Amino acid sequence: MRGPLGAVIGRYPSSDGSTQVGGIIRHNRKCRDVAFLVIFIAFWVAMIVNSSFGFNKGNPLRLTYGLDYKGNVCGDRHAHPGLRELELTYWLNPNQVYLSGLKNSQFKLADARSICLLDCPIPSEDALNWVCDYPEGEIRLSVDDWIDRNYDYFEFLTPEMRNTSLQLQGPCYPVIFPSVNVYWRCQYVARASNVSLRHWQQMGGVNINEDIIIDKSIHRSINARSSVLKRYVADIGKSWPVLIVCGGLLPLFVSVIWLLLIRHFVAAMPWITVALFNILIIAVTMFYYLKAGWIGNDAISPIIGAHDPYYHVFGREQNHLHAAAVLMTFIMVVSILASVAIVHRILMATSVLKVAAKIIGEVQALIIFPVMPYAILGIFYMFWFGAAFYLFSSGQIVQNNCSSNCCAYDLASKRVNCDRCCGYSIHYTPHISIAIFFHLFGCYWATQFFIACSSTVIAGSVASYYWARGETSPEIPFLPVFSSMKQLIRYSLGSVALGSLVLPFVESVRFMLDSIRRKLKVANTTPEGCMGKTTYHTSRSCFQCIEWIIRSVNRNAYIMIAITGKSFCRASAIATELIISNILKIGRVNVIGDVILYLGKLCVSLSSALFAFLMLDTHKYRSAHNKISSPLLPVLVCWALGYVVATLFFAVVEMSIDAVILSFCQDSEEHQGTAQYAPPLLMETLGDQNEMQRLTQ
Repeated sequence: MRGPLGAVIGRYPSSDGSTQVGGIIRHNRKCRDVAFLVIFIAFWVAMIVNSSFGFNKGNPLRLTYGLDYKGNVCGDRHAHPGLRELELTYWLNPNQVYLSGLKNSQFKLADARSICLLDCPIPSEDALNWVCDYPEGEIRLSVDDWIDRNYDYFEFLTPEMRNTSLQLQGPCYPVIFPSVNVYWRCQYVARASNVSLRHWQQMGGVNINEDIIIDKSIHRSINARSSVLKRYVADIGKSWPVLIVCGGLLPLFVSVIWLLLIRHFVAAMPWITVALFNILIIAVTMFYYLKAGWIGNDAISPIIGAHDPYYHVFGREQNHLHAAAVLMTFIMVVSILASVAIVHRILMATSVLKVAAKIIGEVQALIIFPVMPYAILGIFYMFWFGAAFYLFSSGQIVQNNCSSNCCAYDLASKRVNCDRCCGYSIHYTPHISIAIFFHLFGCYWATQFFIACSSTVIAGSVASYYWARGETSPEIPFLPVFSSMKQLIRYSLGSVALGSLVLPFVESVRFMLDSIRRKLKVANTTPEGCMGKTTYHTSRSCFQCIEWIIRSVNRNAYIMIAITGKSFCRASAIATELIISNILKIGRVNVIGDVILYLGKLCVSLSSALFAFLMLDTHKYRSAHNKISSPLLPVLVCWALGYVVATLFFAVVEMSIDAVILSFCQDSEEHQGTAQYAPPLLMETLGDQNEMQRLTQ
């Protein structure tokens, strides 16, 4: 059975049994959960090694641009020849593109001969245009001259070269089909130019297949899931200014303003928060509608640059935006109805927030303190995102094994080469997937760790305030925030590392189970019976409940760690027992306060998402090489970053309420229902019997 905690929280007895004088929170402590601190440090070392592998093997250009027939990444200035401005992949031989689109063909588009160009070629209206291979050997042109000539040096070819060109073996190839820039790939438009085709036939060229397949083959490659994923990751890299402004600076500013308003206008803030939340979620949903093309004429387009307005290309990103718009509609309706349902509880939330407002007024350093973990997390995220781009692009470029005829004229050897003429692809080994998963897990754990450290420091500061009767007592350290931080670093980092590990571990298990379920579904081995579906949905709901319980237990455990200096498991047990024994007294009060704080966090993150939409809608991100394929992922990342920043700052209010309520309950329990340590300012809200009855009914 748990003994009296007042002796633990208040004046700690020394080893000889006498009461220790010298501090409410400062007492005989020792390091706890050291093994998990060692694991956390080892994990960071592994993160650095894992990131070093990505920096060594990766090339972020691969996420956006394709490969040419030599295995070079388009746009790579270090390639041979230099391809710094040549960012578009163009397939030279239309018959190879047609062959790759046939249903039972063994020939793949990756083996079709491709080069990197500055723009997509279009047929001439009165002649036959040519696109020739990179100049080398007998073709003594620089790359710049080759570009200036629109990639055409057909007039310099020898009779032998002209003959092989008419056989579609190069080095020059006819421009029969128009092409458009679709995500830096020149996609053929299956409408052959009659003029160019007539000139080609008059010159004795081989037959060129005209069919819609030539369009669909490239389109299918562009919309492959791996290609879409790469573009999404590349979008984050291209929109890094948006992430800094909307995911970092804006939520910092809004969170500080919110805390200041809580301090001075606590009675109005719950109403303002609910109203602002409804406005923001409607605005964000409307932007999803706009980009999905359901309202207005500003839908995203996979085509880059000027093109025929009557030619449309449909990308997988548009489907994702449609799904996101439907999901946001559902969330919007549910959220608005829920916010309306809690309107009559606003007065209860106001009374609870008064507690935090009073504490912030007394311990004013709490408003500034979250800037420190915010800066640390900002540095970590810059490192993490940089390493993520390289890890996602860290595959090895290898030549394909193809059995099809891919013969082409080699300018260097001055002959048609049929050996090793297959194209190149990026090969991803299984250990790269493991490295990426490890990197994602590390981000989640590190984020939870820094948030937990911040929460523990705030809880310790508030506990010092409470157990010194809310006065400027000599028993409170001069700077309670820094004193609490010192105790955390010296004694409790291991406990915080353990607490922050539990939630990512549960999330990882749930993610792996969902992955297994999807694979079984693809393999058609998922139980279709009522029992199988019931088991799946029940297990999923259980994991969500476990996740919610862990979040709640962790937060209260951090409070008891800051107060008692116990290990994580022991602190969790103390906090849980204390809450259960006082559930009727604090349950509804705490829940309504948490709901308002949660809506406040959503307001900050929604404002980040809204401004991200506005920034991504500018010309910079809609044209040229900075064009993003979809605003979906950058907006979601800004949303997540905004929520993390809001969590850091709103923890000042959240942990203040929880720490004071836990301390108040324990104080009342040990003194026959009358709190002895609660300062007068808190007694006005929590100590008065009429007020307590009004809050709990």
